[in-house]
Amino acid sequence: MLSPKKVKHRKQMKGRLRGTALRGSSLAFGEYALKAVQCGKLTAQQIEAARIAINRTVKRGGKMWIRIFPDKPITKKPAETRMGKGKGSPEYWVAPIKPGRILYELTGVEESMAIKALTLAGNKLPFATKVISKRSTL
Repeated sequence: MLSPKKVKHRKQMKGRLRGTALRGSSLAFGEYALKAVQCGKLTAQQIEAARIAINRTVKRGGKMWIRIFPDKPITKKPAETRMGKGKGSPEYWVAPIKPGRILYELTGVEESMAIKALTLAGNKLPFATKVISKRSTL
């Protein structure tokens, strides 16, 4: 699973997911991409599940880029713990996603296969996505 090697602060605040993505909202490497339409938090496990879905579809053809990284820790208190006693310990890592963010890019495969692979990957994610291309015929 993806996680940072070292962080400045062990725990972070929740924050808000308002507005649209400014960074990472255009194709940079590949011909086809999976773009977020809604906001949400992607866990490291969800990123990995979508990556596996893409790789299984394209088999050994093409090249894929993962444009997101889970660098925000999510904390959790143990079950049946009373209020107070501070914040829980970090449990897993998420990547905060705003609408318009490119999640995965793909190149070197046929258009039909790229659409199928990215659609399957989008089904693994907890928010709506769409497949886009450089030629924007999709």
